[in-house]
Amino acid sequence: MARVEVVMPQMGESITTGTITKWNKNVGDTIEIDEILLEISTDKVESEIPSPVEGKIAELLYPEGETIDVGKVIAVIEDDMDADISASSSAAAPAASVEAPAAAPAKAASTPSADTSRDRRFYTPLVRKLAADNGVDINELRNISGSGAGGRVNKADFLNFLQNRDSSPKAASSSSSSIQLSTVPAYSSKDRVEIVPMDNMRKAIAKNMQASKLTSPHVNSIVDIDMTNLVKIRNEIKNKFKSEEGMSLTFSHFVMYAIIQALKEFPTVNASIDGDNIVFKKDINIGCAVAVPGNGLVVPVIKGADNLNLTGLARSLNDLVIKARNKKLTMDDLSGGTYTFTNNGSFGVVAATPVILQPQVGIFCVGTIKKQVVVTEDNTMAIRDIMYATHTYDHRLIDGEVGSKFLMHVKNTLETMDPRDLL
Repeated sequence: MARVEVVMPQMGESITTGTITKWNKNVGDTIEIDEILLEISTDKVESEIPSPVEGKIAELLYPEGETIDVGKVIAVIEDDMDADISASSSAAAPAASVEAPAAAPAKAASTPSADTSRDRRFYTPLVRKLAADNGVDINELRNISGSGAGGRVNKADFLNFLQNRDSSPKAASSSSSSIQLSTVPAYSSKDRVEIVPMDNMRKAIAKNMQASKLTSPHVNSIVDIDMTNLVKIRNEIKNKFKSEEGMSLTFSHFVMYAIIQALKEFPTVNASIDGDNIVFKKDINIGCAVAVPGNGLVVPVIKGADNLNLTGLARSLNDLVIKARNKKLTMDDLSGGTYTFTNNGSFGVVAATPVILQPQVGIFCVGTIKKQVVVTEDNTMAIRDIMYATHTYDHRLIDGEVGSKFLMHVKNTLETMDPRDLL
């Protein structure tokens, strides 16, 4: 009989913990595959977690109300399967790992994958990438002493291990050329400072932003867009739209529509990188950063956005915003994005250079619309409504020509579109 370990799943890119709100089974109960085992919640998502196998509940390792790190074992199910299941961590479903049956110790000892499956430690995507880039296998990772929460191996632990791993000049040169150790300032009790530990969300954001910068060489192309025509038309139709749809028609809807048209023309911007391969996505799933008061930003995703008109985009985004502010977003709402849009204009910012949400290769940011005096094509001066837009892209895949043409496509669409024909 095999023992399947169910771990706390990751419910989104920036989530590192989950709280067990309800166990649907007790120790000794039987459970079917895909039957709901427990319910968990985070500050962003509430979700039901199905059982990965059929079997009997052997252990429930944490009580209801406990907050657990992603990747930690939370339950054990006894199962009659003969096949081994390797341990993994996935946002789509709880990961499971099977301990080798006691009757077959020789097979477990001789199979490398069995060794790996018994490694119950959770490694962040950044540590796993650093390990892969520097040729460190899972057996070496297991020997690193972690200083993070629960003994987790963090970047500093890995880099310290890497520096002492091999004293040869070649290894030292390799590690120093690709990674720089960060220093932490030390403060004494006499300094006029207040030290406040990061909460889990801030730590997750910090980790993801650092990992993105480490992964992608960021390039930013910026252009000014004349929104005068759209400002005028929106003022004419916004009241009628709100009366019919029960929500406001915003400039974000116009920008998202224009981005989608550009993604159709430049499919590489909608792609991602997998090793030495380019993964072209058949669908355009656009994520939109949403501010949740007291809880930072979340990025829910509009699936199949290329099949929606302007009204459809507005409805879809409005539904996701409501779910985000009520903490009702699901894993599916937060996953599967192929490109991301963020509007910093709502904060009064003129322009910004955002960080790419991995594994995407681009993100689009707009600032506030401000009246400016400009010189027109007939060399006269006029007051126009101007908005700055930034296209940030991964230079591993998107070069300056494609990145700039993509940005200019969005600009041209916004300056020439008539939203009355697109609702």
